[in-house]
Amino acid sequence: MKNTFLFIASCTMLFFACAKNPYSATNKVYRKKASEYAKNIRSQPKDSVVADSLKLPPYWAGTTNFGMRKPNMVIIHHTAQNSCEQTLQTFTLERTQVSAHYVICKDGTLHHMLNDYLRAWHAGSAKWGSNTDVNSSSIGIEIDNNGIDTFSAAQLNTLMGLLATLKKTYGIPAMNFIGHGDIAPTRKNDPNVTFPWKKLADKGFGLWYSDTTGMVVPPDFNSVYALRVVGYDVSKLPSAIQSFRRHFIGEEKAGELSEAERKVLYSLVQKYL
Repeated sequence: MKNTFLFIASCTMLFFACAKNPYSATNKVYRKKASEYAKNIRSQPKDSVVADSLKLPPYWAGTTNFGMRKPNMVIIHHTAQNSCEQTLQTFTLERTQVSAHYVICKDGTLHHMLNDYLRAWHAGSAKWGSNTDVNSSSIGIEIDNNGIDTFSAAQLNTLMGLLATLKKTYGIPAMNFIGHGDIAPTRKNDPNVTFPWKKLADKGFGLWYSDTTGMVVPPDFNSVYALRVVGYDVSKLPSAIQSFRRHFIGEEKAGELSEAERKVLYSLVQKYL
């Protein structure tokens, strides 16, 4: 019986060792690009200075005080595609020009597609607060979802574990766990309205408002200013309001803020001040 078990285990390991990786070709492209970036990092700054008008010193003085740039934001997406495999293929076609650091499949499988210190192309044209280059400071997480369905328990369990690791590793502030729809309200609505933002906030991944029962909003409360303080780009105010409502109210609809929603915003903005 023991020998039979060992034989089966050996065959299983051999099978997986010999199984062809469908992404072996694109993995080679990854390694080549990573090597090129590593070469740039290794080069001494003095070698890259080209300016005849500058007065250059006779020697290079390299600082001893530096480190890798760290991500400071996490942007959560839904894939808006029909399967995890479809998303992996999309992110490995160079012509698509889109990518993410992580992809979470419906069964909870986690694909780490890009080193966290490298810049993925997941945010596009976006803005959060004064940050207009979100790709350069963030980690992108794509969750396999067609944009309508709810998110599976397996996906959310994996996500929670990943977010805990990222927060601890990079010291990401709670307020900097946000959605693609928050940073690009005129273009995107992900993760969709079913996403459990409060559940994340309860674990320290995002901020949430306090109980608004009996709350009275001051007469001079400025909703536009409050949305801006939270981080929303209010240049297209209706879109910013709709994104806020999707994230914090859990409704997908347009229109001006109701009094109840103004209470939520008033409570929320106190967390950012």
